[in-house]
Amino acid sequence: MNDYAYNPLIAQRFRGFLPVIIDVETGGFDAKSDALLEIAIVTLRMGDEGELELAEQYASHVTPFEGANLDPKALAFNGIDPDHPFRGALSEKDALKKVLTPVRHAVKESGCNRAILVGHNAFFDLAFLNAAVERTRFKRNPFHPFSTFDTVSLSGLVYGQTVLAKAAQCAEIEWDNRQAHSAIYDAEKTAELFCKIVNSWPFALKASGEE
Repeated sequence: MNDYAYNPLIAQRFRGFLPVIIDVETGGFDAKSDALLEIAIVTLRMGDEGELELAEQYASHVTPFEGANLDPKALAFNGIDPDHPFRGALSEKDALKKVLTPVRHAVKESGCNRAILVGHNAFFDLAFLNAAVERTRFKRNPFHPFSTFDTVSLSGLVYGQTVLAKAAQCAEIEWDNRQAHSAIYDAEKTAELFCKIVNSWPFALKASGEE
């Protein structure tokens, strides 16, 4: 794990929540029955002037859980071959441990109470996260169980765009269609978009130790 410094001022910005970007790639749209195939997270930190920026990034390919559905249309869309010998996929529980352990560290170091999921169509990512947590009985999930920040709504408000690629381009964020629909790439671009939108709205922060 990288030794990032997390400014505790961020706890003031979002009422004690630490925004953490998650993106998943799946074998369909039903979180209960369809396979989780990739999961990626990007944590955020805050500079001394209150600007959000990207910190750590973690990702894992995931082995479909026993009995999971794999919709051929979903696989054609995201280009994932679940049986590819070089995927290096982890079990759901091990994948959750890999990506959620750094989140718990970031929450603690930033002085926040919980993480809050940031996603593009965040309900989708949260549903698959919660379903995997439930299936594996994963303990100490750091995320709020239902609250999210959705960059679809935010980018629709600010840029008039709801598609991630188009919103990123409007925000003058570099976009490569060849890398799109990889969980880590989409998570990184969602993080950049969220930071750009939030940083455009100044917020008065109290200095550390100030009453």
